[in-house]
Amino acid sequence: MSVVDNGVAARPAPGPAADPRDPLARLATLLDEGPLRPIAPPDQSGVCAVRGRIEGVPVVAFCSDARVQGGAMGSQGCDHIVRAYDLAARERLPVIGVWHSGGARLAEGVESLHAVGRVFEVMTRNSGVVPQISVVVGAAAGGAAYGPALTDLVILADTGRIFVTGPDVVRSVTGEEIDTAALGGPEPHGRRSGVVHVVTESEAEAMTRARQLAVLLGHQGRLRAVEETAFPVALPDNPRRAYDVHPLIRAVLDEGTEVELHRRWAPNIVTTLGRLGGRTIGVVANNPLKLGGCLDAASAEKAARFVRMCDAFGVPLLVLVDVPGYLPGVGQEHNGVVRRGAKLLHAFAEASVPRVTLLTGKAYGGAYIAMNSRALGATRVLAWPRAVIAVMGPVAAVRILRRRDLAAVSEEERPELERRLAEEHEKEVGGLGRAVELGVVDEVIDPATTRTAIVRALARTTPARGAHGNIPL
Repeated sequence: MSVVDNGVAARPAPGPAADPRDPLARLATLLDEGPLRPIAPPDQSGVCAVRGRIEGVPVVAFCSDARVQGGAMGSQGCDHIVRAYDLAARERLPVIGVWHSGGARLAEGVESLHAVGRVFEVMTRNSGVVPQISVVVGAAAGGAAYGPALTDLVILADTGRIFVTGPDVVRSVTGEEIDTAALGGPEPHGRRSGVVHVVTESEAEAMTRARQLAVLLGHQGRLRAVEETAFPVALPDNPRRAYDVHPLIRAVLDEGTEVELHRRWAPNIVTTLGRLGGRTIGVVANNPLKLGGCLDAASAEKAARFVRMCDAFGVPLLVLVDVPGYLPGVGQEHNGVVRRGAKLLHAFAEASVPRVTLLTGKAYGGAYIAMNSRALGATRVLAWPRAVIAVMGPVAAVRILRRRDLAAVSEEERPELERRLAEEHEKEVGGLGRAVELGVVDEVIDPATTRTAIVRALARTTPARGAHGNIPL
C-alpha cells in the first residue's frame, strides 16, 4: 500500500499482479470511489484501518492484512482496531471490520492476548452505540472468531471460515476428521449455529451486503407517505394452509430494499431490515411455510436478538403475526424453549422503539403474547379481518372443553359435532371483535391498505431508542 503526502491512501491499481488479500484492495471494494484516509500509518501490524464513505454515508472500516503472518492479531494491529472504534464512537459512525486472520500472534504471547482482549472490550463498550458490521472473507480463528461474534451483524463470504480451533486441533484433541468448510463455513454457521447473519456466494457480494446494511443502519432516512396501490399479496383462505411469508414482507417494504438476516437459521421466523416510506424499519414475521409458523427455542432467540438490535439503534419494528403457538415436544423443552422463549418476551417488553403489530392470521396462546402484543407494549396493533386471537385453535379447545360431548357420539358423527362446537366456541370467546372491544387491537384494516396503515401508525409515534447494548444472545 502507498500513502501520499496529505495522508490519503492510494487505492491499489487493479491487474493480474494485484494480491486479492491486500487490505486496501478489499477496503476499496467496500467503500465508495475516492480517497481512503488511514487512521494509522501503513505498517506490518496486520491491520489497515481507514475512514471512507458508503453511498455518501461516512464510516470507519478496518481490514486484516492476511499477507502479514496470516493476518494474526498483534499488539500494534489491535491498537489500530481500538483507534478505529474510538473514532467511530466519537463521531457516531458505523464501523465495518473485514476479517481474514488466524487469531492472536503466537510470537507475542500474553501481550497479543491482552491486545485482543482490548479489542473485545472496545467492541462491547460500543455495543448499541454505533452499528458494528463484520465481513469474514477468509479464515477467522480464535480471537478473530470472537471479534465478529461480538458485533451486530456478521456476513460470511463463500471463502470465509469461523472457528475457535481449526481442523488440526480438533483432530488431535477429539479424533474427529473434518475440513474447514464443514467446521466453520457457510453451511454450519448459516443453517445450524446462528453465528452468521448473511451468507454470500462471493467476497464481492459480501461487500455489497455490508454496504447495504451500513446504509440502512447508518442513514435511516425519514418516513414519508406512500401511494395507495392495490396490495399484491393475498393469503390462503384456509388458515391451516402453509404459505411463504416472504412475498408479504416484500410487498410491505419499499421495492428492493430488504436484507434478510439469518435466512436459513430458524426459518420459521423471518427477520429483515428494509425501508418503508423511505425509513429503515425492522420486520419480524412468522413464516407458516416452516414448522407451520410455530415459535420454538431457536426462532425465539433469533427474533429476540433482532429486536434488541433494532431497539439499540432506534429502528422502528413491524411485527407480522400468524402463529399457532409454541412448538411442542421433549426436544424443545430440553433445548431450553422456556429460557430462550423468555428472551423474546423480555426483548419486546423492554423495547423503546415504535412497534407496530399486524395480525394477518391466527394468533394463539403464549405465542400471541410473545409476538409484540399490546400487553408487551406494542405501540399500535392492526389486524386483517381474517385474523383470529385465541388461547388455542377452536378444534383443540373443544376437544378439551367438550370431550364428554364428543365421546358420547359415534365416530361417524364426531367430526361434524366437532366442527359445530368449534364454530360455537369461536363465537363465544369473542375472537377479533372482543379484542377490539378490549383495546388489545386498535384497528381492523383492509389488506389493500396495509402499507398506508402501517406508515400512518408509525407517523403517529415518537422516535425512541433503547439504552442498552446488543449482547449476542
